[in-house]
This record gives sequence, structure tokens and C-alpha cells, in this order.
Amino acid sequence: MNYCLNKRILITGGTTFVSKYAAEYFVSKGSDVTVINRGSRAQVNSVTHINCDRAALGGKLKGRHFDLVLDVTAYTADDIKALLASQVGFDDYIFISSSAVYPETNPQPFSEDQLCGRNSVWGEYGANKLKAEQYLLKEVPNAYILRPPYLYGIYENLYREAFPFDCAMRDRIFYIPQNGEMNLQFFHVSDLCRFIRILMEKHPNDRIFNVGNNDMVSVKEWVRLCYKAAGKTAELVSVDKKIPQRDYFCFPDYEYALDVGRQNALMPDTVPLEQGLKEEFEWYADNLDSVYKRRPYIEFIDNNLAEK
Repeated sequence: MNYCLNKRILITGGTTFVSKYAAEYFVSKGSDVTVINRGSRAQVNSVTHINCDRAALGGKLKGRHFDLVLDVTAYTADDIKALLASQVGFDDYIFISSSAVYPETNPQPFSEDQLCGRNSVWGEYGANKLKAEQYLLKEVPNAYILRPPYLYGIYENLYREAFPFDCAMRDRIFYIPQNGEMNLQFFHVSDLCRFIRILMEKHPNDRIFNVGNNDMVSVKEWVRLCYKAAGKTAELVSVDKKIPQRDYFCFPDYEYALDVGRQNALMPDTVPLEQGLKEEFEWYADNLDSVYKRRPYIEFIDNNLAEK
């Protein structure tokens, strides 16, 4: 799909990770992109910037019409409510929700037809995302909802891939939870944008989609791929389960899988994880200050796990 996407798109956010990538992506495809944010960071080239908080839009969107509202920054039903109350006009509405809406007690892989509810691992984050979904579908029944697993790629501002990248660049041993067999599921931010394009073009009848790679990857393989992206080989040390995993590792002690059959029917191919991590490392190596909140994993390891 290399042709021009001549659409008017409103993106909430536009300056960090997913929303920034999406703004650049759709500008590059020929779309007229407008972003809503508070102007605290640099804007993507060629976007129209509306400088305001989404909770206080006033009349800034009244009377304006977009082919698509791409809502990346809604975390609660009130966030959705505020945007719809602005009287903005649109043809399509796509909300980036989360796989955190599935209770951990559901059978896996999680499918879109399962009942959703509170997940004890994700707490209020997942509960609020679910309420946002429910409010949106009540008000806009033809909206699309996407539920990704762990998103990754350039502009990532959480301390996830950056952690093993840091360790690799410092030639550090990497401490993995237990035997490193816990599986993770990822989805590249470029694939997310490609799938959004497909929804806009095909308008499938299904309204809720799990999105993600088909293949799971173990923790130890993910770490090895991160080190490989940095041109290094990982030396792994297993950490006993009695040590809280989140003290020294960047994912919780929680394995889950999404059924992405609906996505595959429309977009069967995704970016190989090794390729995506290599691209992310090359970007991160030039943007070491990009992480929003760098957690003290290395300090904990040095004080509690590393041999003296």
C-alpha cells in the first residue's frame, strides 16, 4: 500500500511514542493531519497543531470535520466524553485501547468475544480503558477499538527495550526472571498504523480487534535479540522467583496471549521482531534521553543481585 492516503485525520497527542509515530506516518502517506496536545514538546513537521488539553477543548473543534479521529490518548470514559462533547465531526473513530481489559482468569489466548473485566495485574489502567471502550461504543456504535499487547518501535518512551539496550551498551550481564521462559507478545508501531489504514480502506464489520504478532517470544530470546540489535551477545543469569520481578526487570510476572485471527484475516504479515528491535536500537542510540521515566533496575541489580 504505497499510494497516497488523502484523508483528513485528527490525532490526539502527536508528540510521544504511538501518537507521534502515527502523526508522522499519516503525514508521509499524504494525509492532512491535525493533532491535539498541550504544546509541551516539539510538533511533527507538517501537522496542524491545536494547543489545548483534550479535557478543555472549548469550541476549538466545533464545526470541523475529519475522515478519521485516531484516539491514542484516551484512558478513561471522561476522556472520550470530552472529545465527543467538542462537537467535532468525523466519519471514522478508532480508539487505541489495551489488552489489559481482559481479566487474567479468562482462558487464553484472549479473544475479542470474551467477557472483559478487571485484571488484577493492570488494575485501574485496564478497568478505565474498558469503561472508555464501553462509553465510546454506546455513543459511536460504528467506532473501531484496537487492543494491542506490548507496543514497541522508535519513539518508545517507556523503559522497556531501552533497559536491555542500556545493559548491552555497557557490556553488562543481564538478569532474567527465573529461567527466562515466560512468553511475551509484541506489536510494532508501524504495523499498528498499517492496520489503521486497512480499517479505513476496508471498513470491516467487526468493531473490536486484538492486534499483535502471531508469534510469542520468551524473555530470554527477547533479551538476546535486544543485545543482538546492539551488536552484543547477552550473558544471562537467572533470578529466583522470591525476588520481586519488577524490581529488576521491565515486564511484570504475567504471561498472556492474544488471539489475533481477526487481524490476520486483514493483515497477515507483521514486522519481524528482530528487524523491529534493530530499528529501535539504532534510533535509541541517538536518543538516549527519550525515556519518560527510567526505572532503577540497574541500581537494584548492582545492590542486590550482582556478585560483589
